Amino acid sequence: MFATIVPFGSEMYFATLLSLNNYNNLLLLIAASIGNVLGSVFNWVCGYYVNYFIKKPWFPIKQDKIVKGTEIFNKYGKWSLLLSWVPFIGDPITFVAGTLRFSLVPFLILVSIGKVGRYLIIYLSIIWVVKIF
Repeated sequence: MFATIVPFGSEMYFATLLSLNNYNNLLLLIAASIGNVLGSVFNWVCGYYVNYFIKKPWFPIKQDKIVKGTEIFNKYGKWSLLLSWVPFIGDPITFVAGTLRFSLVPFLILVSIGKVGRYLIIYLSIIWVVKIF
């Protein structure tokens, strides 16, 4: 949920580590993807148990973001989870999926496609740029 407040942090870190060429690039891709998917699972769990969290002052997703996520999820259904990587709307969508009790297995599949796809594009772009320079 921190990514909603400060987006692109993990992407910059990932790109920096790739460009250094000191690490196994495939392992970096896998670690970044798994970490991001697990963050979405955390959002789903928070949504699933929202009644325990929504009134807490530390809870980072505000009501207007929940409403926006609900509108997107209701409009596009499960396919909106493919947008889970998009800053500012991705976290609320995954949260709303939990509040609506969307099944975890299809959730994981769709979120993984979106998140891994984003990191794969970054991965291929950085590898291409590093080879040019």
